[in-house]
Amino acid sequence: MRRAAAAAALALLLAGPARAQEEVAAPSVEIEPAVATVTLAEALSRSASVDPNYVAALRQVGDADWVRRSAWSAFLLPVVDFQWSWTKGSSPFFNLGTGGLTDELTQFALRGSYPLFRGGSRIFDLKAASASVDGAEAGEQRQRFTTALQTEADYYDVLLQKELLRVAGERERRAVEQLDVARARVLTGAAVQTDSLQLLLELTRAQVDRLRQETAYKVARLQLGRRVGMAGPVDAAPLAELPGAALPLSEQDAVREAVERSPITEVARAEERRTDALFKSERGAYLPSLSLFGSWTGFGDQFIPDATTRASYGVQLNFPIWDGAQRELRLYRANTARQVAEAARLDTELGVARDMTEAYQAYLTARASADLAERAVAVARENLRVQDERYRVGATTIIDLITAQVDLTEAEAGLVQARYTTRLALAGVEAILGRRVYEK
Repeated sequence: MRRAAAAAALALLLAGPARAQEEVAAPSVEIEPAVATVTLAEALSRSASVDPNYVAALRQVGDADWVRRSAWSAFLLPVVDFQWSWTKGSSPFFNLGTGGLTDELTQFALRGSYPLFRGGSRIFDLKAASASVDGAEAGEQRQRFTTALQTEADYYDVLLQKELLRVAGERERRAVEQLDVARARVLTGAAVQTDSLQLLLELTRAQVDRLRQETAYKVARLQLGRRVGMAGPVDAAPLAELPGAALPLSEQDAVREAVERSPITEVARAEERRTDALFKSERGAYLPSLSLFGSWTGFGDQFIPDATTRASYGVQLNFPIWDGAQRELRLYRANTARQVAEAARLDTELGVARDMTEAYQAYLTARASADLAERAVAVARENLRVQDERYRVGATTIIDLITAQVDLTEAEAGLVQARYTTRLALAGVEAILGRRVYEK
């Protein structure tokens, strides 16, 4: 059986490399000819409008702003209430407005109150609302760059898979060329049959790798389409150049800026300020409150009651003494929330310093890897050229030639991955800083 299989493979080989490639290859995955293409700037803009997390973060800014407006309104304006009622009885009753018996009573009341002092709670409520707005704005900025990081990852993945598909195609092309050379050498007796079989195996592996890359490329474009809110696959426009320069700030400066001004730490600091203000507001419940109030009331039996009107106004003092420890419970919980927020803020600052160091080093490593990968490609290409010439004159083995081909493919794939890893590492640095290091 093994001899029969080997004979069939050899017959297929001797039939010609084109026939061999046709028989061995599986049906190729067709790539749609008409696919929408977006630039990186367009992808970043579109993803920000369709990402649910960013939309939620943007709405939270509006919600926090309305809370602040409410706090300012409570601080500056009185509380006003208007009531109107009409009552009809089954039998006549005394109407306070007309002073006689009637079966109808119309009443309206306009009341207002304004707190003069509430133990400072209104001021601290206003500070808490302002801190919530600051936190929401920082959260929106953080989510914007998080969305940008995810978008760039999908964008670069499309370009990466496209480049890897090109590398796989080059590997297949080289295998076909070497198969042609091997066929000629087998026919002339300059090479043994096992050389041809080794090259046929390499061609098969190259074709399988190409098919896998076509699938990966298709899936990557579908993911990019989902990210930018477009149905179907979306292609990524080629980038003008890949980053290779050193970052315009040192690692120490990057860590310092991240700790001091990163949106991540700003959110934690805003939450700490908010919980501290709420704790002080609850503590103000131990102090008395002083308020002004006034009302204007009308009674009668008409739609607009004007038979009798009364006005009243005054000052109200409220001094809470004991409410079943509910005040103490609220104060304890507010203090707990404040302590948790303080610990979270410290942990966030330490975590950001660590993450910034990791992201910075990742960028440096990716840059160095890209430089080394370029050198590796040049060396592998020259090695393949030498091995090819040596094999043609019978000075080397087929194993050395195939090894050189595989080494070149791996070096080219490593270079492609290193270049886009550098881009993604830069996006990671920007996501922590909350700003662009270079213009995209």
